[in-house]
Amino acid sequence: MSLTSIIDATADVVAQDSANAGAVFRASGSLTTGVATEITAGRHTFVVDEPPALGGEDAAPNPVEYALASLISCQVVTYRFWADKLGLAVDSIDVSAEGDLDVRGIFGLHDDVRAGFGHVRLAVRIAGPEPEERYRELKAAVDDHCPVLDLFVNPTRVTTGLEVGAQAA
Repeated sequence: MSLTSIIDATADVVAQDSANAGAVFRASGSLTTGVATEITAGRHTFVVDEPPALGGEDAAPNPVEYALASLISCQVVTYRFWADKLGLAVDSIDVSAEGDLDVRGIFGLHDDVRAGFGHVRLAVRIAGPEPEERYRELKAAVDDHCPVLDLFVNPTRVTTGLEVGAQAA
């Protein structure tokens, strides 16, 4: 199925009933060894770890590397969707990201330093036969519609709960 037909089919289903626009995504994780976490998301399982300097074994990317990877992959997908929607030919899309993180926030060493990224830089390289202004139009559409970019640039309401179970004997 082409991206255009996916977009059109989705638009039709949502036009029939706006309740069809809602989607819920789920993931869960459990501590394995050290600070490593095994994550299950849908049918997929993967590991998140930390480098030795943060108590891990560097067996997998750390949480903030996965956050950057999520942003990169969402950018690529959104560029592809919107290129199709706008009728733009694209030969290649390459995205890189880097984020500045101050560990004083993570370890509570300074109350005025946030625990998350202070700045994230995205670099998108796109190639194709279209004029540059069309790709700038594409970038604007992606900036407005990329869900993970939205998570990075806008506050998202998050609620947390805690269940405490009985300790093993």
